[in-house]
Amino acid sequence: MPNTKTVRVPHLGGITAAYQMPHPYDSSKPTLVMVNSFTTSSELYKDQYSNKDLTSKMNLLAIELLGHGQTRTENVNWTYWDTAIMNVQVLEALGIEKAFVLGTSQGGWITVRMALVAPKTIVGIIPLGTSLDFESDRTRSLGCWNAPELLKPSIDQWTTNDYTPDFAPDDEYCNFLIDIGFGKECGNEVRDFWKQTIKSNYQGENGRRRIRMAAINLRDRDGLHNRLWDVKCPVLWLHGTSDAVYSVPNAQEEIKLFKNSPDARLVTVKDGQHFLSFSHPKEVADNLIEFVGKYGK
Repeated sequence: MPNTKTVRVPHLGGITAAYQMPHPYDSSKPTLVMVNSFTTSSELYKDQYSNKDLTSKMNLLAIELLGHGQTRTENVNWTYWDTAIMNVQVLEALGIEKAFVLGTSQGGWITVRMALVAPKTIVGIIPLGTSLDFESDRTRSLGCWNAPELLKPSIDQWTTNDYTPDFAPDDEYCNFLIDIGFGKECGNEVRDFWKQTIKSNYQGENGRRRIRMAAINLRDRDGLHNRLWDVKCPVLWLHGTSDAVYSVPNAQEEIKLFKNSPDARLVTVKDGQHFLSFSHPKEVADNLIEFVGKYGK
């Protein structure tokens, strides 16, 4: 059974948004929203939930994106902007007036979108292993992956008018996601857990539709470069040097685009994987404690 709870929010005519808050909400502490990566779930942040140094200093709230985990809407089509609005409505429904936002990979551009749609609510953002461009020739020239090429076979496979009650992502897809995110050398326990989780979250006709739209959003999203001017909160960008998807040189260029942020910094983590909170939880926690402690008072 998933470890999530759900709350109903009004966006898109109604969304049942799934979230994890591992400890009771404490209004005396700052809150950190955590947004998971492509086709993972809020379980991505298990190491953070169990870190007493973190949980003693801030509330942790992981919200599963549209098309991910246990979040559900009747709409077949949605974008990352819809998830950003949904997340803000989750905060409202839970009575949380201010929050920081951390996001891994696709979660990174959700942090920016949340800061743009709710600037009075978002205190600071922490992108992890991300890119804020669309999937462009520019990013590929800087060593980032080729999403249009890599995702096309899956999107084509998942696009059909046939009824697919027995659908589940195959091992090839699951291993691809695990290899680029957690690293090819991750342990069998990690690999087995995420293969089971991905297959479970995307079962049947509804699962196929959700994973298809999640992949379309990833491949075809809009870039954020010209909007970064409007981000006026502090930014702490954490990026692993062994990230297999988005490169450090790309992050070095993009952090400079936060012209109106009072503090926009890039911190690189030696040997860090794409899912940095998994591969280097201590380094992530130490930076979070410093950043949230500085701006969360």
